[in-house]
Amino acid sequence: MINELLRQAGDKMDHAVEHTIYEFGSVRTGRANPGLLQRVTVDYYGTQTPLQQLANFSVPDARMLVVQPYDKSAITAMERAIQAADLGLNPSNDGNVIRLAFPSLTEERRRELIKVVHRLAEDGRIAIRNVRRHSKDQIEAEDVSEDDIRRAEKELQTLTDEHIAAIDDALARKEEELLEV
Repeated sequence: MINELLRQAGDKMDHAVEHTIYEFGSVRTGRANPGLLQRVTVDYYGTQTPLQQLANFSVPDARMLVVQPYDKSAITAMERAIQAADLGLNPSNDGNVIRLAFPSLTEERRRELIKVVHRLAEDGRIAIRNVRRHSKDQIEAEDVSEDDIRRAEKELQTLTDEHIAAIDDALARKEEELLEV
């Protein structure tokens, strides 16, 4: 039973790491990345629809993202949704596609984004520690020997340390990407 609890804790911690890395993808760096538009939803005939379902994305160069809608009549709604998302991008359309030019980031904006990324990483660490705390309570509630409980708690702590290290590695990569000029 303890092994099952440890496996479940590991799975939950894996999900926390994946979610944190997913959140990092929504932070804008100096280069074009379609992942930045993951959270943008468009009012498409009265229904909030994710932009990914309404358009195709391409990156012709490092500072340009082209959004090609499947339905040309929705291009103005897409443009409004991108502006409303407050991503610091100014969309321009020619009737067929929306072009998003990524201006280079100022040093001050880079520092702000690093703070945002640090906050996201800390949220991920907190989620992992919450999983550890919850799993530890479940392990202690089991009807097993003290030695088994101690051994399980050590394994749980090892799992926690590994997952927090994974978040720290992803944070370091994202910081490096943000500081890249």
